[in-house]
Amino acid sequence: MQIYKVGGAVRDRLLGRPVSEVDWVVVGASAEQMLELGYRPVGADFPVFLHPQTGEEYALARTERKSGRGYGGFTFHASPDVTLEQDLIRRDLTVNAMAEDDQGNLIDPYNGQQDLEARVLRHVSPAFAEDPLRVLRVARFAARYAPFGFSVAPETLMLMRELAESGELAHLTAERSWKEISRALMEPRPDVFVQVLRDCGALAALLPEVDDLFGVPQPQAHHPEIDTGVHVLSVLRQCAEHDQPLNVRWASLLHDVGKGLTPEDEWPRHIAHEQKGLRLIQAINEHCKAPRDCAELAMLVGEFHTHGHRALELRPSTLLELLQRFDVFRRPQRFAEFVAACEMDARGRLGLEQRDYPQGAYLLGAAEAARQVPVKPLLEKGFKGAELGEALNRERLGALKAYKEQQTTGPG
Repeated sequence: MQIYKVGGAVRDRLLGRPVSEVDWVVVGASAEQMLELGYRPVGADFPVFLHPQTGEEYALARTERKSGRGYGGFTFHASPDVTLEQDLIRRDLTVNAMAEDDQGNLIDPYNGQQDLEARVLRHVSPAFAEDPLRVLRVARFAARYAPFGFSVAPETLMLMRELAESGELAHLTAERSWKEISRALMEPRPDVFVQVLRDCGALAALLPEVDDLFGVPQPQAHHPEIDTGVHVLSVLRQCAEHDQPLNVRWASLLHDVGKGLTPEDEWPRHIAHEQKGLRLIQAINEHCKAPRDCAELAMLVGEFHTHGHRALELRPSTLLELLQRFDVFRRPQRFAEFVAACEMDARGRLGLEQRDYPQGAYLLGAAEAARQVPVKPLLEKGFKGAELGEALNRERLGALKAYKEQQTTGPG
């Protein structure tokens, strides 16, 4: 039995990055031997075991053969006679196909270290094209390592394009796709993830509503970058630079999909794109099985992001309606995330990345002013039920009028 450290732990150590988790491959052992040594089995598809003390994953060296469609369409073979090289060749990228022995010696049969130094993400073997999930994984790695200067090898991008054109991506489960998409959106360059998917034709298969935004112009006065797709990429980059959470990044990705429905003879204006986009956002949420917090924020940002930009012009009554739509009195955090998405949208424009966004502070201040209206005095006056709600709204509207007046004229 020989045990090797493999994959991401080896790659990140060579890059000088922190290693968060370690995976191991066991060569020359059987499942029975692992059980006898106290390892705990996990996973029904292939023999992976948890170390009895550390809990780290130890997988028996295995080969795989394509036997069906999609990510799960593989037959695995694990036995003591499978070599380390046979195990490594089934991996996606050369930089993920390196191993270390217990002395720290590097085993690199497919030149992963060379590709690390050249900053290239390259497939290990033609078998890469058998697994559609690898399209998303490579795009995700590109998003993670773009700050280090990495790019996808042209021949790998060609295989990714073949996969996208083969229809195999349709066989990915929504759950598996969402796992990759959500992880990619939280990488340092989520815009690179979307761009790589577009470059290989996979964006049209996975998120056609987003792909349709590229080439759609917007008014140059508001959008110096003009292209709506380019704008969305810029908004995602701002999300990463400002360390926004996943639901803000998801909402930012989808906020302008309604512009893809604008007839060409109306370009570059996009009248009512907020309302038009709602059915698309809902369809994307359902198709991707986005978690509730992501789905809800995406719908609200899609509908109201232009309200955010016009916050200083809104009447107090409109402002109160906006706060009520967000249920800000019970869920203030969601409104704060909406404001963050609006700010990322405003900053995601060519040359305007450092612009101030006074609307953000104004909206959050308005929400706080409305939330500070006490209920107790109204209860003491005998208001209850619907009358209490109406009275509370009147008081909140009064508070917003006072707030707007103060913000407009200043103190005194």
